[in-house]
Amino acid sequence: MAVPLVDFAPVARLMLLAAVVALLPLAWWWLRQRGADRRGRAAALTLLTLFLTFDLVVFGSFTRLTDSGLGCPDWPGCYGQTSPIGAAGHIGAAEAAMPTGPVTHTKAWIEMIHRYLAMTVGVLILVMAAEAWTERWRGEPMPVSPWWPTATLVWVVLQGLAGKYTVTLQLYPAVVTLHLLGGMAGLVLLAAQHTAYVPRPLVLPERVRRWILPAALLLLVQIVLGGWVSTNYAVLACPDFPQCHGQWWPPMDWHAGFEVLRPLGQGSGGSLLPFDALVAIHMAHRLFAIVAVLALLALALAMLRAARAGAAAGAPAAASVRRFGLAIGGVALVQVGTGLSNIVLGWPLAAALLHSAGAAALALLLALAWLRSRTATTAAPLLREGPATAA
Repeated sequence: MAVPLVDFAPVARLMLLAAVVALLPLAWWWLRQRGADRRGRAAALTLLTLFLTFDLVVFGSFTRLTDSGLGCPDWPGCYGQTSPIGAAGHIGAAEAAMPTGPVTHTKAWIEMIHRYLAMTVGVLILVMAAEAWTERWRGEPMPVSPWWPTATLVWVVLQGLAGKYTVTLQLYPAVVTLHLLGGMAGLVLLAAQHTAYVPRPLVLPERVRRWILPAALLLLVQIVLGGWVSTNYAVLACPDFPQCHGQWWPPMDWHAGFEVLRPLGQGSGGSLLPFDALVAIHMAHRLFAIVAVLALLALALAMLRAARAGAAAGAPAAASVRRFGLAIGGVALVQVGTGLSNIVLGWPLAAALLHSAGAAALALLLALAWLRSRTATTAAPLLREGPATAA
């Protein structure tokens, strides 16, 4: 049965559902912040949105890892319905025709829950932007320009479009990878705004601070490579470690593996993607992991040494530096463990999901470390409109 890839019939119902679901976190936020000032309320809403966005990124990984990206083969609803309940007949027919195919009742629910969560985050960001512009029109001075939550609103719309094309282009690897990177960008955007509302300077020696951005760049490359591995289903292309198929340098097709503009599983001219291309994708991620992990561990060690020196000198900020060092080093080591378990244990779901969550956590940690160290260096609120003033 042909299914329209894009069906806007359930849009109004989906928007109403998103608004109703978003009322739960919004009500919690409002009740918790009744006695807070405007700045405190805005900071709490930004933090809540950041928390749910992190959950959204992790659940997006769960959707991909459970092969549920096409659980509802149309967008934005499910067979033109608001939920899999209304589409039960279509889903049942598709599952009966192909029991292990992309459409099952479980996969449909996973896909739609991901969309519901995305819409909920969108509503929260819309409230953030409305709150920021309301304060602007009232003439209330705030440390974050309303253009930043507006930019975040644009981001969530673009993420929604990426989600749409993930479905309509049948899990096109480049689109799915961009969707993953977009999730990381959203975390950084929200982290920057929360840091401006609640500045907690991270006092680092300049020799340590200047290595945060290079480490973040290496992490970004590794996340891109990891996303490319996942979206091309190349995790098990090398089922052994430290060698690959018993070889230190197995046959690899780098050109086919890193040809970006191609459908899933296909190479040039529509031919099947050769297995050697999957090996190249896997090995690129594995080899670059050495560089990225060493850089992260070196940064973590430098932070711990700086914290130890600061504590010896009686600096009160040393504890915060130590926590960041432990967190970055600890998560990096967990990433190594989960990455290895994906290979030797045959890609268990729990380890794969933890690996994806660890990548998002590292991106967030490095963003916060840089933002807070920048606040400590400039002694001025980040994202402030007009001339900088003392924090």
